[in-house]
Amino acid sequence: MKLTSLVPLLFLVPLLASCSEQKQVYIVYFGEHKGDKALHEIEEHHQSYLHSVKESEEGAKSSLLYSYKHSINGFAAELTPDEASKLEKLEEVISVIESHPRKYETHTTRSWEFVGLEEEETDGDEVQRPKNDVDDRFRVGRKFLKQAKHGDGIIVGVLDSGVWPESKSFSDKGMGPVPESWKGICQTGIAFNSSHCNRKIIGARYYVKGYEKYYGAFNVTANRDFLSPRDPDGHGSHTASTAVGRRVKGASALGGFAMGSASGGAPLARLAVYKACWAKPNQEKVDGNVCLQEDMLAAIDDAIGDGVHVISVSIGTTDPLPYSQDGIAIGALHAVKRNIVVAASAGNSGPKPGTLSNPAPWIITVGASTLDRAFVGGLVLGNGYTVKTESITAFKMDKFAPLVYAANVAVPGIALNNTSQCLPNSLKPELVNGKVVLCLRGAGSRIGKGMEVKRAGGVGMILGNSLANGNEIPSDSHFVATAAVTPTVVEKILDYIKTDKNPIAFIKPGTTVYKNQPAPLMTGFSSRGPNVVDPNILKPDITAPGLNILAAWSGADSPSKLWVDQRVADYNIYTGTSMSCPHVSGAIALLKAIHPKWSSAAIRSALMTTAWMTNDEKKPIQDISGLPANPFALGSGHFRPTKAADPGLVYDASYRAYLLYGCSVGFTNIDPTFKCPSKIPPGYNLNYPSISIPNLNRTVTVKRTVTNVGNGNSTSTYIFSARSPLGVSVKAKPSVLSFNRIGQKKRFKIMVTIRKDKMNVTEKGQYQFGWFSWTDKYHVVRSPIAISLA
Repeated sequence: MKLTSLVPLLFLVPLLASCSEQKQVYIVYFGEHKGDKALHEIEEHHQSYLHSVKESEEGAKSSLLYSYKHSINGFAAELTPDEASKLEKLEEVISVIESHPRKYETHTTRSWEFVGLEEEETDGDEVQRPKNDVDDRFRVGRKFLKQAKHGDGIIVGVLDSGVWPESKSFSDKGMGPVPESWKGICQTGIAFNSSHCNRKIIGARYYVKGYEKYYGAFNVTANRDFLSPRDPDGHGSHTASTAVGRRVKGASALGGFAMGSASGGAPLARLAVYKACWAKPNQEKVDGNVCLQEDMLAAIDDAIGDGVHVISVSIGTTDPLPYSQDGIAIGALHAVKRNIVVAASAGNSGPKPGTLSNPAPWIITVGASTLDRAFVGGLVLGNGYTVKTESITAFKMDKFAPLVYAANVAVPGIALNNTSQCLPNSLKPELVNGKVVLCLRGAGSRIGKGMEVKRAGGVGMILGNSLANGNEIPSDSHFVATAAVTPTVVEKILDYIKTDKNPIAFIKPGTTVYKNQPAPLMTGFSSRGPNVVDPNILKPDITAPGLNILAAWSGADSPSKLWVDQRVADYNIYTGTSMSCPHVSGAIALLKAIHPKWSSAAIRSALMTTAWMTNDEKKPIQDISGLPANPFALGSGHFRPTKAADPGLVYDASYRAYLLYGCSVGFTNIDPTFKCPSKIPPGYNLNYPSISIPNLNRTVTVKRTVTNVGNGNSTSTYIFSARSPLGVSVKAKPSVLSFNRIGQKKRFKIMVTIRKDKMNVTEKGQYQFGWFSWTDKYHVVRSPIAISLA
């Protein structure tokens, strides 16, 4: 049942007035806890700090929202700017973070089959595969799943908008008892009780105190959300089921699209739900959820205390933040100390450079690419021009209809740069009624454009990509027959409209097509490097499917996420790095099951150094420009979980290595047992599976250490090779590494030197890319390189 059918819709946005002494929420962060204190002692200690800046003990207690007690040492409280400033000056305080809800937002199954992971049984609902090396890939994948016991025994914490527990993806049928190590709870609330937790959803919590301080007291009617772990939105259910959802036969979206068996990467892993993202209290829920730092930090602190093994975070900042001001980065560092792997989405602000979220080196940062499934329809123009398009809308056209360009039928007064965008109330009904409208992408939402065409009486929409979108075609549940097309096709349509007196068009409905090549491609929306917080760390780390992903949905939200849409869907097709992140989280769960003693860094290294750099046509993975994608788009490449189980060598890094790295970026005094040395090593010497050197003006020596984890091959010899970025040379010393036991470590140096004969070939400040690898008889351990010249 839809939430909007349960309660009347009201509009309420109680934003706080700005004032120099207006109270607002701040996070006061102390780093690690000192010594062993009881939980009540920790909270009393935090209140003593508040009391030092408040007029009374009662004022101190009432201002406290969260006391972070399990591993993160800090608290969130209502403070005036002056009070926050006083606390920030205290020596023991690492940082004081002003909370701001707009800084963090959610980033919005064939995909697992695409990367070679599929169950033994067949359903008869998948395409026939050619008898070639692809069959070998699936045999390897099934062996890998069996070895990992499908993730059984691993607990994945999903930080998001909650869960729809009735979904078949969260059934506990046939699952064993809850792991004894689990310490979490099933928190009840509106439309969510203890019976909604089971042997699959073993824990559920929600965090709303920060949200309420910003928006006012929670009201289910005004906020259109549930004050409980229940998901009103679909985003949380989609990400959770992508990571760990059970195998569900016959799943599809919108009456048959993407029909097949939906499954998460680790279908027998357990799910722990941490709801820290809430619906924005406005009329149209098209801009995602809002997540407050203080709520998220409380969720991560509890997840660590509860005993999760993996934390999946499809959330990020619209503007990258320094680590000391980034709640996700702070929480993830404490998780990594306890050997919990944290994966997070890179963001949806691409293809503009320097836009990625979650750049901390202790987080596995995931970009979004495509898979080989498309929803192919067709567009036919009156001049006979026919082109394949993509669409998952259930609405159909019966015959040809007049074709118009949005800019030619816009109401007077619309800004010239918006006339083609089909923004709300921008089209004249008398000029649109009964017609097909060409709308261009850019401003406004894709779904909203179709809504505007419908409002104005149109029968169809051609959604044209801009050059920035390239050939990436997301599929949406539009309200009119829709054909999504590339920039090249847009030019042909515009030319037809200009040259024909009576242009007409017919939109054919879409059907699901597999083995669509080339795949994968990098999406245009996936946020790009370089890492603006610290360019010495190359990000993103890896890419995974994030375009048009089928997964579980909320019964309280429509497929389009518009409040006027009354449709209900069990499964939905959704797009974003939010969808790519849980793919990697599911793979991490499988790797943790196979290698329970591997560190977070070892797992990241295994995923990165075994990633694909080529598509299914054996050519380099392309960016939206049609050129090979560089590491600022795809990181090390497209993830291959089966290969990551046996990477040969890994680049490991300890919690203390991250503390030492923090010294190079001013993120210090986190742990009372660690002090920065007098001579701080450069950030690029963190033992990372990639290399980034900005503003190279001399020979730079990069230090690395690899650990032999070869699959039973205790004796092995690895040989170095490299493809140097333009303008530099890359050499290793030594260039041969010999191992005689598992677990053995070897150090080496990589010398990166400017080539005098190539100095004028590359523009100063412009990044060039290459790679280096270590190879034995069985493994290729590959790492990307990014270099810019000073």
